[in-house]
Amino acid sequence: MKLFCRCTRTFILSLLAVSMFVPIFLLSGSLKYLTSDVSTEFIEDLSSIKYRTEVLKLNAIEQEDGEGLKEPTLVVYKDKNFDPFVSFSSDENITFEQSTNKGGNANVLERNGTNQNADGDSQQSRQEKILSVSSGKEKVKQTTVRHDQKVRPPSRRLTNEKLKEMKDQVIRAKAYLNFAQPNSNSHLVKELKLRIKELERTMGDSTKDSDLSKSALKRMKSMEATLSKANRVYGDCSAMGKKLRAMTYNAEEQVRAQKNQANYLVQLAGRTTQKGLHCLSMRLTSEYFALKPEEREIPSQRELFDPKLHHFAVFSDNVLACAVVVGSTISTARVPGKIVFHIVTDSLNFPAISMWFLLNPLGKARIQIQSMDSFNWLSSKYDTLQKQNSADPRYTSALNHLRFYLPDVFPTLNKIVLLDHDVVVQRDLTRLWRVIMKGKVNGAVETCQKDDPSYRKMDMLINFSDPFVAGRFDIKSCTWAFGMNVFDLQEWRRRNLTGVYHEYLQLGIKRPLWKAGSLPLGWVTFYNQTLTLDRRWHLLGLGRHGSIRQADIEQAAVIHYDGVMKPWLDISLENYKQYWRKHINYDHPYLRQCNIHQ
Repeated sequence: MKLFCRCTRTFILSLLAVSMFVPIFLLSGSLKYLTSDVSTEFIEDLSSIKYRTEVLKLNAIEQEDGEGLKEPTLVVYKDKNFDPFVSFSSDENITFEQSTNKGGNANVLERNGTNQNADGDSQQSRQEKILSVSSGKEKVKQTTVRHDQKVRPPSRRLTNEKLKEMKDQVIRAKAYLNFAQPNSNSHLVKELKLRIKELERTMGDSTKDSDLSKSALKRMKSMEATLSKANRVYGDCSAMGKKLRAMTYNAEEQVRAQKNQANYLVQLAGRTTQKGLHCLSMRLTSEYFALKPEEREIPSQRELFDPKLHHFAVFSDNVLACAVVVGSTISTARVPGKIVFHIVTDSLNFPAISMWFLLNPLGKARIQIQSMDSFNWLSSKYDTLQKQNSADPRYTSALNHLRFYLPDVFPTLNKIVLLDHDVVVQRDLTRLWRVIMKGKVNGAVETCQKDDPSYRKMDMLINFSDPFVAGRFDIKSCTWAFGMNVFDLQEWRRRNLTGVYHEYLQLGIKRPLWKAGSLPLGWVTFYNQTLTLDRRWHLLGLGRHGSIRQADIEQAAVIHYDGVMKPWLDISLENYKQYWRKHINYDHPYLRQCNIHQ
């Protein structure tokens, strides 16, 4: 009996043990299979989640692009170790992974459910790409950092739409203010004045929207609200149109007056003498009169009128300008010993110019300085010049018209080159003596081409409505320029062109045939007597235009600062001043004492 009870107890315990351990064993096997399957599916689900999320991001960006959102920086990687793929910056990937990890499992399973019917091959390929990316994670991070440093964000287009709108609001507000009573102090008037001050203070000197402050948009909205109130109060559109037209007319009149005033001031600045140049002239004059009479003579005065030498003439009352013309011509000459300069000035500037060249000798070159007051034959003829009607004394000065008396000034010379004092010589000019004149008197560069900065037509300075002018000259004739001219003095004397000049000068005084100055008189005096030179000999416009190409300047033999903006004035064009400055020694003691510097 005891044995039976013991066996029964053992059998029951065995059944209990089997019932406990067999389920555990079976459950562990199924869990192992389930874990491997779920991990594979989870990796596949991650690839689909990342792909779908990136697509959602791109779609959202494309839809919101018009709202001014910034597009993510697109980075394309390509390496031999893994397939090329498209990614965004590392910071954005980190943000995406964090947001994915934060999401619940239910969301993951819900999103993965949409891709359960995808092909197994495509899922496997995406899984292989993810594994290859994870294997080279460190390498990709380094490449991303280097590439992000090289990639620059696209430049934004500078706009001024907000600025234009603000200006328009100010104009409208001022128009509404004109509708109010002169002494009105209503709430609307005060508000309009306040808004105008706010917008003008906000705009300041801004030229584009990026210069505006952050409060600009808020103030624009405030102004728009105030303008809406004013529109309800002053709703008469016809009256508003009349007021705006009156304001436009007044603004145009103000602009016209400002332009006239600016032009007058520029012309005035061109006629004045700078303080430094006046100081230099006075200092040199005092030094000149401090010398003994025998010390005032410039050496090397022999062979000044030898026809075998190359003679240049300059008529000027500017010390520094003469120094640049003479210095640049000699520095570019192949044989400076054959050059003779003839400078003619007035009695006021004769001591200063003489003293300058006494202090700064020319070496082998020769120079002669004369005062036009020593020309006794000129005094009676100058009275006729003073009768010309011109507000600018430069046009009627004797030095300006002395060029028409070259055969009288230099009676023993046969050929001469006349240079204006506002030129700089950059090439050897002695080749001009080899130019064959072909029976012409004047050799000059034409200015009748429309692409020329100094383009001129005959009717710009000559009155072709007069029957005398229309019958004698062709309006389509090509014009030319003074500044660098070659004159055959023998042919000049033979044709008596000085007498022709006097005839036309007298006719121009009796009735308005041409504008004042020497250029229109030169066109009619040397009509059909001018030989055309190559354009590279003489380049004009450096005192009037700022659009001359540097290549044209570099290859020109003579550059001419014709116009008001002379290189020694403060109003000169800075781009071209360097060609004139390099021929001046600013370390000269007289220039430093008179505060003349670059």
